[in-house]
Formats: sequence, C-alpha cells, structure tokens
Amino acid sequence: MPRKTEIKDYIRTIVDFPHEGIMFRDVTTLFADPRGFRMAIDQLLHPYAGVRFDKVVGLEARGFILGGAVAHQLSAGFVPIRKKGKLPGAVISEEYQLEYGEAVVEIHDDAIEAGEKVLLVDDLLATGGTAEAGIKLVERLGGEIIGCAFVIDLPDLGGRKRLEAMDMDVHTLCTFEGL
Repeated sequence: MPRKTEIKDYIRTIVDFPHEGIMFRDVTTLFADPRGFRMAIDQLLHPYAGVRFDKVVGLEARGFILGGAVAHQLSAGFVPIRKKGKLPGAVISEEYQLEYGEAVVEIHDDAIEAGEKVLLVDDLLATGGTAEAGIKLVERLGGEIIGCAFVIDLPDLGGRKRLEAMDMDVHTLCTFEGL
C-alpha cells in the first residue's frame, strides 16, 4: 500500500454516488485515520496562525466533525449550522438553492454576538450555496467571517469564485476536478 503523504491520499472516491455520473469524495476515510485527521486539522488551521477567533461555525454534518476539532485547537467556541428543524430554541433561517430545489439552514439566534470573529468550516466546497447561506446567517447576527476553510474544493462547480465574490478568504486543502 502506498504511503499517504497528502490529504488527498486519505480521501476515498465512490463512483456513481448518490447518482450516476457523480464522483463522491468520501472524507470518512480521512476522519478514520488518526494521522490523516490530525494532518487535516493542522492544515485547516495553518493560514490562521496567530489570528484570534471567537467562534468556529461548522456546516451540517461533516463540518461539525472538523469544526469541533478546529474550535478545540483555537480555544474558541463551536456553533453548528443545521438543516431546518434540527435546532431547539429560537433560530434564524436562510434559504438557498440546490441543484434541484431549495434548502434551508438555521442557527440559534443567540449563537454569535455582534463583533465576534468567526471561521466557517466544512468538508467540501462545491457550488458554495450552503457556505454562502452560513455566511449570511453569521453576518445577520453581527459576526464577522474572517475565513472559510474546507478540506476539498471542486473548482468546476464554482464555489470558491462565489465566496471570493463575497470578499471571503477561502482556504482549501486539496482539489478534485469534475463533479
């Protein structure tokens, strides 16, 4: 078995999932490997060394795993952004477009205080729709997104360009061409 030296080496590709023609990039193999997981967390943090964050926001669901670990390393709080109806208590919502339809994400209305510095974390940047919705939620609460960190970028789907057009700093660990 070849030695794994890069983040990309730990990510499994599943062909035709969830639909024919899709190459699903499965990060559970990265999470399952202690060396790979530590490497990913360290590399997600690297560009933000010396930057103070109050909160790390993780997008459902794999962003919770990464975001929790990153928040721990930063000694920052962790805030989940969840699909509609999953959070107890008062929330604010943001609707966004999917390839076929719409979706809604939510955040507790008291999760971010005005002026707090926030890092948004998720496993994959595809079209950028979920990340954009998360950014809007944080900003509506008065938080300031300092950066957006992802393990995987699918550049053909335009997510990085979409977030950069919003003046977001985008950091990714690896790219995969295609869908």
